[in-house]
Amino acid sequence: MAKRQFAIIGLGRFGSEMASTLVELGQDVLGIDSDDERVAALSDVVPHLLTLNGMDARALRDAGVADVDVAVISIGANIEASLLIVMAVKEMGVKYIMAKATTRMHGRILEKLGVDRVVYPEREMAIRMAHSLVVPNVIDYIGLSSDYSIIEIPAPAAFAGKTLREINLRAKYGLTLIAIKRDNHAGGIATNVAPTADETIQAGDTLAVVGSNERLSELEKLIAGT
Repeated sequence: MAKRQFAIIGLGRFGSEMASTLVELGQDVLGIDSDDERVAALSDVVPHLLTLNGMDARALRDAGVADVDVAVISIGANIEASLLIVMAVKEMGVKYIMAKATTRMHGRILEKLGVDRVVYPEREMAIRMAHSLVVPNVIDYIGLSSDYSIIEIPAPAAFAGKTLREINLRAKYGLTLIAIKRDNHAGGIATNVAPTADETIQAGDTLAVVGSNERLSELEKLIAGT
């Protein structure tokens, strides 16, 4: 994995988790917040931290934000601050900008300003949790569009001991298996991305499947035994 430089502006719950995870992934992270306590809370995790006002464009430039590969603006409650920081970072020429939005209107404005990716953390988590409540067997859910999704599900008992060629998900269900997660018997999980047709499904496997929501619901019924 190539090492990249990230600036996380706003170290609330979303920003702090983002910064910590990027550091764990071996990336170069600069965390910025105007709150001393938030900065101090990450001092043992994120090596590069600064306390400064994110709306101060000159301070951001002096901090080296203009030189990062990705800037993440994680300020949602103060929409004005979010927009001003996005404008400042955009003017610096940062290659890729992600910004957190709290409302659809906030998100639309961010998109108009040229943000590359707008995220709605609370909304996205609520959607995932709703799916897990409606279909308890779904381990994880990622919506790709209004009609297509990726789900992680436990391998149906009927699949155990069969190869992907024998199961033939595409022909029978109109779905594509993109990965298999399996206990590696060493306390971890091994992930097989784009498995071949000769791969055999084992009991306890987790399957990542992509397809239309209508087709996925048929597979979910199979797992539920209905």
